[in-house]
Amino acid sequence: MPAADSPEPTTHPATEPEDSATPIAVHPLTAAQERKLVDYLEDRFLDVTRNSKKRSDPTSPLTTLQAYLEATHHLLSLVLQIPPVDPSAPLRTTLLLRLSGEVLHSILGYTPDTDTLPLLLEWLGDLDQAWLAVLRAQAWDPEECKGVDVALPEGARATPMSQTERTRLRSLLISGGDGLEEWLEGLDTRGEESVEVTLERLGLEQAFNELFGGTLAEMGSLGGSEVNDPRGMIRTC
Repeated sequence: MPAADSPEPTTHPATEPEDSATPIAVHPLTAAQERKLVDYLEDRFLDVTRNSKKRSDPTSPLTTLQAYLEATHHLLSLVLQIPPVDPSAPLRTTLLLRLSGEVLHSILGYTPDTDTLPLLLEWLGDLDQAWLAVLRAQAWDPEECKGVDVALPEGARATPMSQTERTRLRSLLISGGDGLEEWLEGLDTRGEESVEVTLERLGLEQAFNELFGGTLAEMGSLGGSEVNDPRGMIRTC
């Protein structure tokens, strides 16, 4: 959830309707709200990037993967509060692309450990649901951690992701999955078993094999030259 001093872009009315099947009304951010949000996120992005690069320094607040995931989940939650209606919708896409790329890259700088893997999978699962919400022009339900349909103001629209953005997202998720596959090879299995066996024993193998499956499947249903069978895009560990 956003910190007390962070900007609070919201949907109207509240994003927690009694009936989740009922579309909720949304309105774009004002120009002032958008500037405040972008300035705040820019500062937070810089802080997180700087502190993750200093992870070997005991004074850094992000010395562990758990701390990094918690810090970036705050950013994810804030970005997802941006309402899916123009001119705000493209901002949400741009910021989420940036966050996705930075997180999938920075995770690899930490040492994998079995205690933190469930938290990592939860984070990546939320990211998958976040992109589904963006692709479907949905608002974000922070309690259910999934998208909800919206009712746009009369005459309003939500600009869909461009072909370039979809191509970039697809590349980010596939390369991110490849990177995590290699990263997991550094998992300490005490020489007693393979990484695959360790993940299976922990009940995590299927979740890693199906990373970003929802988003890739959704993109496979969109028109354009990037349509592919998502089963051929999901990486295996």
